[in-house]
Amino acid sequence: MSAALPDTLDWAKGDGLLPLIVQHAHDGRVLMLGYTNRDALEHTLATHEVHFWSRSKQRLWRKGETSGDVLKLVSVVSDCDNDTLLCQAIPAGPTCHRGTPSCFDGAAPAHPWLNELEALIASREGEDPSSSYVAKLLADKPSRRAQKVGEEGVEVALAVVAGERDELRGEAADLLFHLLVVLRGAKMTLADVVGELAARHR
Repeated sequence: MSAALPDTLDWAKGDGLLPLIVQHAHDGRVLMLGYTNRDALEHTLATHEVHFWSRSKQRLWRKGETSGDVLKLVSVVSDCDNDTLLCQAIPAGPTCHRGTPSCFDGAAPAHPWLNELEALIASREGEDPSSSYVAKLLADKPSRRAQKVGEEGVEVALAVVAGERDELRGEAADLLFHLLVVLRGAKMTLADVVGELAARHR
């Protein structure tokens, strides 16, 4: 996890408060804007759940403390002037008090179909394996899901070597699909992988 350390930030500029922009770690949507002070940031880093300083209530506030719709921290970085923070997080539910995913109307996912596909795979878990290929894979041993990813990975490699663009596109889609199933079986999401890539990059 990439982190902006409290001692590196310009707390004086905002009288101890800094804007904290929260972005969906998976699809890039801007979810909300809040404010943090040193205490709130330290709680965020320690608990891996996003905390703010409530200017109206004048107290520390953990997002989702009453609704349960917490924001699981993936990374937090500062801007070039060290006076604004960008936090990537995974929401446990709606971010806005109106029940919408984002506080900003019209904020759309960067790749909505992947979100829909991941949600569809999750919805198949626990269903009758005889009626759903995904349910069958998720009910099977992890080794079976691993085998499918391995098979599709080989197919992708063969398509690359053969220089077949159409075949590569199809096999890559199969690989990505089975990778999402593997992640679901391991109780992980694509956001976990994206967060890891983001952390490595930073």
